[in-house]
Amino acid sequence: MALVVTGRKAALFATGGSVCSGTAGGAAGHEVIRLTCSDGDKDRTYGTVDSVAGTTLRVTWKGGAGPETYTRAEGGRFPSGLPTSGLGS
Repeated sequence: MALVVTGRKAALFATGGSVCSGTAGGAAGHEVIRLTCSDGDKDRTYGTVDSVAGTTLRVTWKGGAGPETYTRAEGGRFPSGLPTSGLGS
């Protein structure tokens, strides 16, 4: 899963093909992410940013996904230590 935030634009790409796009910004005193997914998935359409610390971003999604932590990728590369078992099979 990849969550991309650039300025006030946001996108999410999930294994299995779900592609979501929308906005990131402040609402009612909180930083939120609002997405619409091309496949109609509702698990990650509204998320509240819980924390940003160093290279991690913690978001709690109102849908079925719940809380998730994302790791910042630098220089267009994925972070090290990601699981690879089963990729390409």
